[in-house]
Amino acid sequence: MSALQVRPFHRDDRDQLTELVNAHVAAVVPGISVSVNTVLSELQRQPAEFITDPWVAERVTLVAEQRQYVVAGAHLLRYRADTEVGEHYRDAGEINWFVCQPTASFWKDSDDAAELLMAACVAQLGRWNVRVRYADGALPAPAVYGLPRPWPHIRAAYERAGFRHTGGTEVIVIAEVADLPPLPLPGVHVARTLGECGTRFTARTDRRALGFVEIDTALSRPERHARSGGLADIGNFHIEHPMEGLETLLLAQAARWLRLCGVERLLAYETADDTEAIGRLIAAGFHELTRTDRGWEHQPNYRARLGS
Repeated sequence: MSALQVRPFHRDDRDQLTELVNAHVAAVVPGISVSVNTVLSELQRQPAEFITDPWVAERVTLVAEQRQYVVAGAHLLRYRADTEVGEHYRDAGEINWFVCQPTASFWKDSDDAAELLMAACVAQLGRWNVRVRYADGALPAPAVYGLPRPWPHIRAAYERAGFRHTGGTEVIVIAEVADLPPLPLPGVHVARTLGECGTRFTARTDRRALGFVEIDTALSRPERHARSGGLADIGNFHIEHPMEGLETLLLAQAARWLRLCGVERLLAYETADDTEAIGRLIAAGFHELTRTDRGWEHQPNYRARLGS
């Protein structure tokens, strides 16, 4: 049996690393997979992160290999320390994502692989001598960010290494577009325009705009993603003048448009403490897909407290 080793990513690893990435994506959002080209592209640049990506000074991708097979992988970022960089990211290092085979797999040494790779990640952050060390699970797929609850093995690896959840929790909900039935509202009509986060549907009376919802049907660039699964998300939802049935009307109009687009499922995101907004979405036909914990920070003493 060949020894377990951690080394820099090689281009020949691309297929095996993509398999690992897609296994983690599939545990969060059904019917989604990304292409090898998507993974390779994201290792070099993250065009969707048009604010933070220009702040990145260095990128490192590491893999754990055993028997000539990639059993774990991680992508790390170092942000510049100059004043053009946002204060939160300035002089920060980050494990942008970390994937590994779970323990109950063919690879019986998967825990060892996770430990070895995580140790190498922490060592790299140390060599960068950054001000603060963050962690995330931002894979290049829709709705996969933070640390999703379906990844307890990744959470365990982060916590064993001394990372602690210091941010908030978001609830990701999903609806079948067919479950968002049309509902007319007397005296209200809906106009379709281009919005900031996608196609905007604005509910109006003759006198004023009541509210709008924006739907993003371009979650994936087709030349980079292998399968988007007929998925869209709510990029913005704002009610200026509440009216009974208004949210349902907007969602129904959006659903009609999505059916024309061939989109079958719609995602939405809310902070976990906004139970009112979550309740409205559930009442409109959504159900909870998963929760994800955002904001992880390395605190070396945290590991000791876990064992106490």
